[in-house]
Amino acid sequence: MNPDSLYAITPIDGRYLKTTEKLSAYFSEFALLKNRVMVEVEYFIALTEIDIPPLKYFDGSLNEKLREIYRNFSLADAKWIKAKERETNHDIKAVEYFVKDKFEELGLHESLEFIHFGLTSQDINNTAIPFAWKNAVEKEYLPTIKEVLRELKNMIEAWKEVPLLARTHGQPASPTTLGKELKVFVERIERQLDLLKQIPFSAKFGGATGNFNAHYISFKDIDWLGFADTFVNEKLGLQRSKVTTQIEHYDNFAASCDALKRINTILIDLARDIWAYISMDYFKQEITKGQVGSSAMPHKVNPIDFENAEGNLGMANAFFEHLSAKLPVSRLQRDLSDSTVLRNIGIPFSHTFIALNSIIRGVKKLKLNPEKIQQDLDDNWMVVAEAFQTILRREGYPKPYEILKDLTRTHEKITQDTIRRFIEGLNIKEEVKAELSTITPSNYTGVIE
Repeated sequence: MNPDSLYAITPIDGRYLKTTEKLSAYFSEFALLKNRVMVEVEYFIALTEIDIPPLKYFDGSLNEKLREIYRNFSLADAKWIKAKERETNHDIKAVEYFVKDKFEELGLHESLEFIHFGLTSQDINNTAIPFAWKNAVEKEYLPTIKEVLRELKNMIEAWKEVPLLARTHGQPASPTTLGKELKVFVERIERQLDLLKQIPFSAKFGGATGNFNAHYISFKDIDWLGFADTFVNEKLGLQRSKVTTQIEHYDNFAASCDALKRINTILIDLARDIWAYISMDYFKQEITKGQVGSSAMPHKVNPIDFENAEGNLGMANAFFEHLSAKLPVSRLQRDLSDSTVLRNIGIPFSHTFIALNSIIRGVKKLKLNPEKIQQDLDDNWMVVAEAFQTILRREGYPKPYEILKDLTRTHEKITQDTIRRFIEGLNIKEEVKAELSTITPSNYTGVIE
């Protein structure tokens, strides 16, 4: 860990730096500056590919040289822009001057004023930021959540036949299987991932108030709407919002935040359930030799990975909630309240990323304790009462629910012998008695897909 991280204000860049440092490639100030430069350079190249007389001398031979400006973007370049920003008091203007400076180094003096031509700052921000968000989701989030799913599916396959005493309202209930209970979470997450993947990565690109005013007044014969669609959709791989103010309306970004928040909520549910199973001794936890579970109690191995995940998922959701509620609201054609908020999109993403890695780490430590699981089933024979009363209903036996209610609520302890004697005392056919006698807490698990 970088010693400087000890001075970090948030644990994202401090305590959890080892987990989150790869996310700086998407959400750091350096990454934002690089992406802004990328948009400016690619926009200029796109201008040279349409019918603009002053740029007719460009034949594409310099395109790769121009792209090296952002591909080779360095810390020194970033510092140059930040110094210029302090001078101009404007972050995007500083980026524009940086690109112009690089163009001058290449001898492109006559083309400088077509850098940032007709654009407003948000044409750069509202493409650079969605570009980063898209890459982070596709390259970091999706592979990591898929790893969570893989680990869960491994457990489902290994434990699909393990009967488990269910608990509804915290009370013993009709048995299930451990594999099925974990599959619940896999299905929920996969459905929400399908919805997440349907949400476009939207971007605004249309000038000062979204109408290409400056573009059309300068070159009336160019199809600027078609140009913008091609540039944003094909060059940048985003989806251009057609009708906007000065800024992106953020509706799809808000939907993305809400989708991630829903998945996080499912993961909180998962973390709490696994925590409960650990507390019930259904799972043991394997730890590395030398690790400490409690500073005071040597016997303890705390379920810290799932507690860590729950806490970080909660932090992420608080931010996602604000982002999705705030960003789509802007006064008239523009206010700056979105700008400072957008700088924080890496925070909920990072907390989510920390949580995903904690869940993966925690799941890998789990070791099944089948003896305890079986003991709980054997200690709760009353759960077969549902099966018995249903079969007796089928046979037309009078008031079966009430009979089973009296049986299970009047005895302090319902044992296998209690159930055997109950069956023997029923006035039913012998084959039905035989059917009832085959039912146990371990095999009364229903049908599982």
